[in-house]
Amino acid sequence: MTDATNPLLATDALPDFARVTPEHVAPAIDHLLAEGRAAIARAAAVEAPTWQNVVEPIARANERLGRVFGAVGHLNSVVSSPALRDAYNAALEKVTAYYTELGLNRALYERYRAIAEQPSGLTPLERRLLALELRDFRLSGIDLEGADRERFHAINEALARASARFSDNVLDAVNAWTLDVPVAELAGVPPDVQAAAVERARAAGLAEGMARLTLQAPCYTPVMQYAESRSLRERMYRGYVTRASAEGDPRFDNGPLMEEILRLRQEEARLLGYPDFAALSLVPKMAERPEQVLAFLRDMAARARPYAERDLAELTAFARERLGLDRLEAWDLSWASEKLRLSRYALSEEALRQYFPEDAVLAGLWRVIESLFGVRIVPAEPPAGRWHPDVRYFRVESARVDDTGEPSLVGEFYLDLYARADKQGGAWADTARTRMLARGVDSERLATPIAFLTCNFPAPVGGRPALFSHDDVITLFHEFGHGLHLLLTEVDLYGLSGFGHVEWDAVELPSQFMENYCWEWEVLRHMTRHVDTGEPLPRELFDRMIAAKNFQVGLTTLRQLEFALFDMELHRATEPLDCAAILRLLERVRDEVAVVRPPAWGRMPWSFSHIFAGGYAAGYYSYKWAEVLSADAYARFEEEGVLSPKAGADFRREVLARGGSRDAIENFVAFRGRPPSIDALLRHNGMTGLQ
Repeated sequence: MTDATNPLLATDALPDFARVTPEHVAPAIDHLLAEGRAAIARAAAVEAPTWQNVVEPIARANERLGRVFGAVGHLNSVVSSPALRDAYNAALEKVTAYYTELGLNRALYERYRAIAEQPSGLTPLERRLLALELRDFRLSGIDLEGADRERFHAINEALARASARFSDNVLDAVNAWTLDVPVAELAGVPPDVQAAAVERARAAGLAEGMARLTLQAPCYTPVMQYAESRSLRERMYRGYVTRASAEGDPRFDNGPLMEEILRLRQEEARLLGYPDFAALSLVPKMAERPEQVLAFLRDMAARARPYAERDLAELTAFARERLGLDRLEAWDLSWASEKLRLSRYALSEEALRQYFPEDAVLAGLWRVIESLFGVRIVPAEPPAGRWHPDVRYFRVESARVDDTGEPSLVGEFYLDLYARADKQGGAWADTARTRMLARGVDSERLATPIAFLTCNFPAPVGGRPALFSHDDVITLFHEFGHGLHLLLTEVDLYGLSGFGHVEWDAVELPSQFMENYCWEWEVLRHMTRHVDTGEPLPRELFDRMIAAKNFQVGLTTLRQLEFALFDMELHRATEPLDCAAILRLLERVRDEVAVVRPPAWGRMPWSFSHIFAGGYAAGYYSYKWAEVLSADAYARFEEEGVLSPKAGADFRREVLARGGSRDAIENFVAFRGRPPSIDALLRHNGMTGLQ
């Protein structure tokens, strides 16, 4: 297989996704790993190291490897198959070994250090990148010797394998679980959800009048929220909270993997001289110590608790007096909450959903982005094939024309919105290609950024357009905040462009910032259209949305803080934790902060992919940490105009464009003119008054 015949290698841009097969993966990755190792060997052998003969060649090789391996990983997330999964996991081991070798290459480290110590000849950005790379060398075990060095290498490879298997088990557990029920048992469930369930049953060969339910979000969430059958809600809930555990389907039990991952992380931290993995994890983040994070989380929990207790008392009383439930069970909460919301605000999520057809939502989102950041979003054809017919492609162009009279290209993105059986759950944004200035012998070429933007929303059913809940709209805006961070970067240096070296607890700032626009009349009135009547969202209905905005904010805040505290305490442990100990720790955290206690047979950690298979280990607190920053940043727009081009231009220049070129706190202060304050977040959440 040659470069020309392998779609993963045939272009310097992105592959023809429609042509990629699992058989293409190993040859492409092996070829790129060989190129990377050759570049490293040459760089590590130079006698007079410079930026041009050491850093740049390795950056070029690693960028190509990262782009191709990222494409393979993306395909494994959005059109997974057993063969593709096997190919990806095999490649993951090789790529992990490569980066571990790079981080342990002492000769290369010495050359990076020699370049950093040169008194001149480097730009400020180059000096910053070198300082961060040298820090990462130390975090990669460069100071380890002998057996410790070999063990560190083995730990990294084992962690990569275990994390990938954890993610696979969650996907497999969700895909394997179905519940077949008579359509009559779906009373209360929205018609389009029922229609999709009937289509699944028909495709599976079930008898007429049957429906097939799944744990995928577009099915699970509305069933839990609207199904009148308490028995049905209980069965769905039990399936969901025991997925990927022995209590659910033992074939996909993540218990042993959790134990292995935690044990390996503890060992890795000790090898590098840290007391626990939490301390190691915070080295490249804004927060400095686990104790600082825990104090922040507990302060937030203390502020939220009175509101959570009020929320629960109101819901309990309503369920008893109006719904005939003397005891609220976990599978009743979403259903009863929706009933209370409807009673209190005359606001039905399902009725509201009729005002958010997909095309209107996207047009409204484009309007916000174009108004704030001086760009245009234009439908386009991708450079090559899509991985699924539903995938769309867009160009982000400057609103100003260049010297040729044409708008200049800022970036491009793939948009994959709908849930599928072969697609990982959740929503995410990721780099397809980072912005990078490639220098040749006689020329320079700028590669503009390309992003993957992925959600799991309900697809169109029965000839009607896809209808989004308001929560779906918030999710879409959130992911586009990440996308803007990738697409509007103005840093040309690989390693500092886009997300490169951005502190993990600041990555959520742009995404959570964008969520605020989902609550602005000036925005929503331009992005809503009733699917049947064509009428825009009535102002009176919007006012009820605002009145209900902080409905049960205390409960939802404490739930997120419970996850964050559990994550941080889990990674502060210095002794191995088995599954029983993990559950005991979770219960201790709930003793401290929770006002709602799920059943003891629930297995939330077994599917907590953020911390066991994602990048949020000892970092789940980042959501709340960044929410302080995002709320305070948005407060400037509230002061100057929510679509203020001036504030938008400043946010683009000081935050979105900067990548990792300076510390996140410097970005914030440059935009806001002062350090962050928690006041805006408390005001936005309606948590100002109760003590």
